[in-house]
Amino acid sequence: MRISLFLRSTAFAWAAIIVGSLLGGCSGTTSGGSTSAAPVITAQPDNQTVSVGQVAAFTVAATGTPPLSYQWQKDGTTIGGATSSSYTIPATTAADNGAQFRVVVSNSAGSVASSAATLTVNSGPPPQLQISTTSLPNGQLQTAYSATLQATGGTTPYSWSISSGSLPTGLTLAATTGVISSTPTAAGTFPFTVKVSDNAGNSASAPLTIVVTATAAAAPFGHVVIVVEENTNYANVVGSSQAPYLNGLMTQYGSATQYYANTHPSIGNYMMLTTGQVLTNDDSQTPQSFPVSANNVVRELVAAGKTWKSYAEDLPSVGYTGGDTGNYAVRHNPLAYIADVQNTASQQQNLVPFTQFPLDLAAGSLPDFSFIVPNLCDDAHDCSLNAADTWLKTNIDPLIKNSAFQKDGLLIVVFDESGNDNTHGGGRVVAALVSPAFSKAGYSSTTLYQHQSVLRLILEGLGVKTLPASASNAPVMWEFFTFVPPA
Repeated sequence: MRISLFLRSTAFAWAAIIVGSLLGGCSGTTSGGSTSAAPVITAQPDNQTVSVGQVAAFTVAATGTPPLSYQWQKDGTTIGGATSSSYTIPATTAADNGAQFRVVVSNSAGSVASSAATLTVNSGPPPQLQISTTSLPNGQLQTAYSATLQATGGTTPYSWSISSGSLPTGLTLAATTGVISSTPTAAGTFPFTVKVSDNAGNSASAPLTIVVTATAAAAPFGHVVIVVEENTNYANVVGSSQAPYLNGLMTQYGSATQYYANTHPSIGNYMMLTTGQVLTNDDSQTPQSFPVSANNVVRELVAAGKTWKSYAEDLPSVGYTGGDTGNYAVRHNPLAYIADVQNTASQQQNLVPFTQFPLDLAAGSLPDFSFIVPNLCDDAHDCSLNAADTWLKTNIDPLIKNSAFQKDGLLIVVFDESGNDNTHGGGRVVAALVSPAFSKAGYSSTTLYQHQSVLRLILEGLGVKTLPASASNAPVMWEFFTFVPPA
């Protein structure tokens, strides 16, 4: 008998263990073993103020393992049928004044109650909705702006919009807050009509104006970088599948469609870019055989307290002023010819290999002016246009995306001369102007420019007033930018 009872008890115990094992894990877990999340309210219902007969609506937002269920309460009493994430009273009465509404959100893992929202019901009609803002402060070009529109009366919340006219270019209006903000990118007077709508469907409008003034900057740019490419006709670059990156820059930023080199062959164009004169057309000249004492970009930069470097690909050593070596062509590095550089040890140290450029960029130590000299392959002289375009994307795109450069930088990509065109001396070539902060988007100019205009842009863009030779009366290139030109 005792043995029988023992066996029965043992069997019962094993059965209990098996059943418990099968049921274990059902509490608080899914079949996949993950824990259910209890509801959490992420947006509480807001207080409402209405007049007798108007609609009042309360809304809650919650997270948690679905499905979620909702039950609204009025003054602690359950409201029948109010089982969604929002609850609406179609027509309020005076008796609703002061009532408090909350909702209990539940799921299989638990429940949570929202905070109570108070309903205020005014016995009379609400004050008439009207815009109380009568004027707005002026803005300044390229300077952050913020102003808040105000309204009174009606039934909150309000919604704001522009019904006619337009805000200054670059500014936006937040519909829910009435805040006008951001940075204006165009100067002028901008009249517009602002409209406010309330929760009861009423609206009011008012005319307003924002005046954006422009202040001329002494030095619009903090950094100017020029990259000179080689010997390619304008028509062979623009729209070419061999130069997708450069074409993209021209489309996004700015392009001078009537830009012409000054002469043939190369060296005279490089001299024009740095001295405002052709000086020589003998490509065989070297810094030692043809030192340049004429006024030049280096002299004026140094006199104005500005910094500079020439970053030349395949330059054999810092301060090198010798002739061609490997893929390095000295005639494409005009700053090596400048006597001011050759005769001053500290200035000569600014002739550096291009390998220094990414290091200076990363360290935030780029000079005010950078002259970039790709080698004979990477400037399209000896290799394909596609090779030059790929080099630009690899080596220059990081500059454009650099946060410091995006604030105050200008990049100029220009070809020294055309391949076989003599128009205006050196033929029609591509000139792209890229300034993330100041370029007019996709701007295309039809003004006739040549290299002396780029020299003027480089110096005046950095706040330098004395311009060498023909740069002093060259056409200015401010049309590409949003700021007011320096005086």
